[in-house]
Amino acid sequence: MRLISWNVNGLRSVLKKGSLEDLSSWKVDILCLQETKASHEIMEALLPTLSLPYPVRHFHSAERKGYAGVAIFSQREPERVFVPEALVHCTGSDEGRGLIHDYGNLYVVTLYVPNSGEGLRRLDFRRRIWDPCCAALLRDLAAQKPTVVCGDFNVAHQEIDLARPEQNHENAGFTDQEREGFSRILQTGFVDSFRYLYPEKREAYSWWSLRTAARARHIGWRIDYVLISQNLCPALQDAFILQDVLGSDHAPVGIELNFP
Repeated sequence: MRLISWNVNGLRSVLKKGSLEDLSSWKVDILCLQETKASHEIMEALLPTLSLPYPVRHFHSAERKGYAGVAIFSQREPERVFVPEALVHCTGSDEGRGLIHDYGNLYVVTLYVPNSGEGLRRLDFRRRIWDPCCAALLRDLAAQKPTVVCGDFNVAHQEIDLARPEQNHENAGFTDQEREGFSRILQTGFVDSFRYLYPEKREAYSWWSLRTAARARHIGWRIDYVLISQNLCPALQDAFILQDVLGSDHAPVGIELNFP
């Protein structure tokens, strides 16, 4: 099974650029998207018109227009599709930040984790509410069956995961609190698939700031992850970042699993 996760920074924008079609050559079984930035009504009208090789298309949009939103495209119909209500409750409104496919023997979760923002205005929310709630949700899912969790976590976990750690220490995405929150998720029984296979690999970035043309200079951050429950480690064949796929300020990330 090949799964790819991508923060598209606007689904309609990336469709106009033809970037989703570029992923078709990768023969993706499950494609998880974040930051679709499209309302429920727009997604309802748009998805049936797409000429993409994914017959199954589910989404969850934010109440606020043009904000957040996630989707899962798949080759196979899941047994159940549901929104993680715990995350909706913890945000106080529906920000369209999570969606789950239950395939019977496997959960696939796509998440768009809140950014702490300029001036770290949502850092306290991340630390006290979101991160503990998210860790509890994922722990409960993994206790039921093997689980894959992918998406934009808006945090570089280790110094190796960004180009300039010293300059960015205590900036949004690299505060001690955010990194500790990510560590707690791993401690509930998950593995960072990329670091599991490539613990020392450098310049493996998935996001570059648009403000400073950082992508051209390859000054980036790895803030997009595919996490797997520990019982899936024997099935993990590869983990990758498709840095050559353009269309967003994020690069797609993915894994290959070989099930018995």
